[in-house]
Amino acid sequence: MASAAVTGGGAGHARYTFRVRVSASALRALGAEWARCRWLWNESVARSKKAYAEGEQIGPAALDRMLTEARRVTPWLGEGSSVPQQQVIRDFGKSRTKALKDIRARVPAARRTGMPRWKTKRQARPSLNYTRRNFRLKNGRLHLAGGIVVRVVWSRDLPAEPSSVRIHQEASGSWCASFVVPAPVEPLPATGRVIGIDWGVRETATTTSDAHDLPHPGHGRMAAQKLARYQRMMARRKPKRGQSASAGYQAAKARTAKLHAKVARQRRDTARKWAKHVVTDHDQLAVEDFRPKFLAKTTMARKAADAAIGAAKAALVEMARKHGRTVHLVHPAHTTMDCAKCGARTKHALPLSERMYACTACGAVSPRDKNSARVMLVRAGLNPADAEGGSPGGTLFRRAA
Repeated sequence: MASAAVTGGGAGHARYTFRVRVSASALRALGAEWARCRWLWNESVARSKKAYAEGEQIGPAALDRMLTEARRVTPWLGEGSSVPQQQVIRDFGKSRTKALKDIRARVPAARRTGMPRWKTKRQARPSLNYTRRNFRLKNGRLHLAGGIVVRVVWSRDLPAEPSSVRIHQEASGSWCASFVVPAPVEPLPATGRVIGIDWGVRETATTTSDAHDLPHPGHGRMAAQKLARYQRMMARRKPKRGQSASAGYQAAKARTAKLHAKVARQRRDTARKWAKHVVTDHDQLAVEDFRPKFLAKTTMARKAADAAIGAAKAALVEMARKHGRTVHLVHPAHTTMDCAKCGARTKHALPLSERMYACTACGAVSPRDKNSARVMLVRAGLNPADAEGGSPGGTLFRRAA
């Protein structure tokens, strides 16, 4: 099957997310802004439902006109910045349009985007979007419309002037600022090497080069014991239906969310360092276009989730784009059944317990995942001979730029 090539070098945008320190006054101001935006979202949901019941057509333009009128007659709403409120209307319009598109396309209910729902005060986390004219950076601080000032924890420099910023609160309770900036391209020297990459569960990534394989990190497994303890704390303190959650329940919930966030950061860090290593040493990458979502319904769901195949694949594609490398996305069908040497296909799919591939046509024998990685190169139209040879020196997890 043909592969789709993603060539680095095109202009794009990237998100840079930083922790922010929020003072008591800024916290009150952000809470007030979010209350207005949440009210607007819920009003949009109610107005959309009413329009559907009455057979009326309503879109983002009509909701924008309603927002203008609401800000004129409602002083509480008019006190807030208009930009995050307008962004709420746009986000609602996009969400509703996607849901209606899935309905018209008869997408199965299990995979269909649901219609926009109410945002409750206790469950919906604050998220405010500001465009360039409504924020500025001065002396390391982020100044937002309405006189809101927060201190950004600058863990790295921004490569360019940001065009927008999103202030949001994570499940752990910490606040973050996510800046959208133009993504620059930083070309790396040519190496003349190519690499094939096959995704798996025993090893997250198996490549045609032993030095570039990505072993299963097991970050979730190492945090499982502590996570189970926090979840038991939540279960013991879970409030009854209709009752408010206790302080102990909220504390256990925050600990659980904080641990989940830590594991997610570890997975992203591992994926980025591995991707930088692969991209630095190879000009072209033949990557299995694998969709790991179906593994969630199998007995390998927990281990597959801990492998974080999706995060590793996203990091690899983004790192290749950043450094001007070419990624060939190869369709995964029959990649474990084909012989990389002669192209013959086995008559039956190999069981997962069978880890060696033996071709009945040419007699080639090799590890199953290594054979699949070489199949990626063949399907991408690359010469597997370019994948041979030693790898440049250096540790596997060098610093990711």
